[in-house]
Amino acid sequence: MSAAVAQAHAQADAVVAPEVTLIEVAAGAMKNNNYLVVDPVTRQALLVDPAWQRDKLEAALQRAGATLRAIAITHAHFDHVHLAGELSAAHDCPVWMSQREIETSGFDLPRLLAIDETPRTLGALRIEPILAPGHTPGCLCYRIGGHLFAGDVLFIEGCGLCRDEAAAHAMFDSLERLKRELAPDTRIHPGHTYLRGPGVPFAELLRWNMYLQFPDQRSFAAYRLRRGQDPRKLVAFR
Repeated sequence: MSAAVAQAHAQADAVVAPEVTLIEVAAGAMKNNNYLVVDPVTRQALLVDPAWQRDKLEAALQRAGATLRAIAITHAHFDHVHLAGELSAAHDCPVWMSQREIETSGFDLPRLLAIDETPRTLGALRIEPILAPGHTPGCLCYRIGGHLFAGDVLFIEGCGLCRDEAAAHAMFDSLERLKRELAPDTRIHPGHTYLRGPGVPFAELLRWNMYLQFPDQRSFAAYRLRRGQDPRKLVAFR
């Protein structure tokens, strides 16, 4: 076991395990996974990438008996930020986004907070932002205990789209970093579901997610940007 993975295990064991609730939301053909993450000690909560159906999100908060204290954004695409401003205003809480994503996307909100990889706390929870560029220049994943909220960086079956070769190279490097740093039992929670649902251990992805098998940037980019991909299947969310 590498030192980084051992450290990840130790940090996960040292903090309270979060309560994680999947909230499936949709607008027409667009389907997203939102997540409510609750500190079981204080009942403080954060929402990851809230979009489309506010009633579902508010109902989940109410059922959990939780108070929304932060909104964690993985990247600035509209289907991941749609309700960020509305919920931030209603619950008087900050919206987290990486400084790089804010700079490159132009995204802005009254309570927007630019963050880096400095760990944050929410009640008894330790939240570790991980910069993972590729799908967008400033993508973030959030590691909370034994869970990774991966947005459109890493899906159970694949990885996010890349606009050009430089982005594909960045995506390869981001996935390689996750391979180095995540404990095998880390549960992966992506922004969209294709075949299998969220919460699959990273060890399983390492065995059969093909985008984690490429040996170098060149071969990864050649496949990720290959011609002939069916555009209808790129958003064939279950």
